[in-house]
Amino acid sequence: MLAPVPRPPGSLAVRCSRALLSPRSRLSMLALLLLSAAALVVLYEPQRLLASGWPPQTSGAGAVLLFGLAYGVCTAAFVPRPVLNLAAGALFGSAAGLTAALAGTVLGAGIAFTLGRLLGQDALRPMVRGRWLTAADGQLSRHGFRSMLAIRLFPGVPFAAANYCAAVSRMGYVPFLVATGLGSVPNTAAYVVAGAQAGEPGSPAFLFSAGFIVLSGVAAAVVAWRKRHGLRAPARVTAPEPESELEPETAVGAGR
Repeated sequence: MLAPVPRPPGSLAVRCSRALLSPRSRLSMLALLLLSAAALVVLYEPQRLLASGWPPQTSGAGAVLLFGLAYGVCTAAFVPRPVLNLAAGALFGSAAGLTAALAGTVLGAGIAFTLGRLLGQDALRPMVRGRWLTAADGQLSRHGFRSMLAIRLFPGVPFAAANYCAAVSRMGYVPFLVATGLGSVPNTAAYVVAGAQAGEPGSPAFLFSAGFIVLSGVAAAVVAWRKRHGLRAPARVTAPEPESELEPETAVGAGR
């Protein structure tokens, strides 16, 4: 009777590790993390900072640092940045609030970019098909800095969506983080100043920041509409291609 062939040691562990580290498994882990983060946001409601204020146990530079860290985690968990920016201004004033908000913006973008790059890129890149997705991926991969800078300057693209789209592309860390930091300054400053001056809605600073927020939103809507219109136009021009393919056959038939 033949003796059973011994299995190589650790083969089960190797197969399990490969299954856990496969692109689909990592994408499932990313989805689970994002769903858990969204559930925590709904449960704890970070926007209550606008009403209840910062815990009295922390103050000074330590409070600004702690807020910046919390800001980064919250943005990675889909908390809207305008709410956090208003809270930063209301809690710490314009200068310290802007510092905390910008630091938290870059931190949150880095967290989301890292999660998307490590857990989602390998599984999602094969799905980048279609005219719009291919164009967006090519733009971010080839012109990452200027594309991300434009996205941050115009508030029409959701912060989290831009982070994960950039992570799926081939954009580098440094261009992504630098463009995020620079491009987020105007809009973030407007919200922070508005939060700091919320007690004086008739002040010039509040009116200027509120006007900037409105104008930037309108500009983003106009740019988005023009881009969408431009993408539709080529489709209408290329629609009659099947008819052109029949022309050679018609000409051959006529020659007969």
